[in-house]
Amino acid sequence: MSKRNPVFCALDVKTIDEAYDIGKTIAPHVGGLKIGMELFYSQGALGYARIAELGLPIFLDLKLHDIANTVIEGLRALAPLKPSIINVHTHGGLKMMQAAAGAYSDQTHKPTIIGVTVLTSLDNHDLAQMGFANGASEQALKMAKLANQAGLSGVVCSSHEIADIRAACGEDFKLIVPGIRPATATNDEQKRVMTPQQAYALGADVLVIGRPITQAPDPGAAAQAIATELGV
Repeated sequence: MSKRNPVFCALDVKTIDEAYDIGKTIAPHVGGLKIGMELFYSQGALGYARIAELGLPIFLDLKLHDIANTVIEGLRALAPLKPSIINVHTHGGLKMMQAAAGAYSDQTHKPTIIGVTVLTSLDNHDLAQMGFANGASEQALKMAKLANQAGLSGVVCSSHEIADIRAACGEDFKLIVPGIRPATATNDEQKRVMTPQQAYALGADVLVIGRPITQAPDPGAAAQAIATELGV
């Protein structure tokens, strides 16, 4: 591969055997793997460790959201797993994010800690129902600025917010972008979506792609096709 592969495949499947088999098949064609709530809550640290055996960076997507002390203790409890990326929810507020940003200050391994802004399954109508005055893009930008102020390393945002958040938070602020769908794929429940090539061209650092790879007849071929499209 000519340059770093930005694709992290979301292993949102039910069993560790399925996750491991997919991970092994796609390993040559992705830059990392994402383990989310479904897999982690059902398989725990032992299941995580088996996926880690594949040797790829892991984004542990648990969206911690609670009072500051609870989030700190949660992050520290996860430290032995040594994820490359781990996230909290920005709507926990500034103090919670500041606490999260310092949770690994005395650790040898320091994961990249990022904040979830607005889920890519939500649109302006959904946020209005929840009582937010801002639309999805405006709210995501607002929360990204707060995350940056708190000292987090980046955020999860939709592809539609990349340009504005990059302009507001700088080139070193990491943008992890789900809701990525190849042109031939369905959107499923995602509402704010873009193709891998479009999002990467806008400046996404990590592209999180799940079902277009994991539910493809040949996950390896699907991952390879995306890597080829991106030129990585």
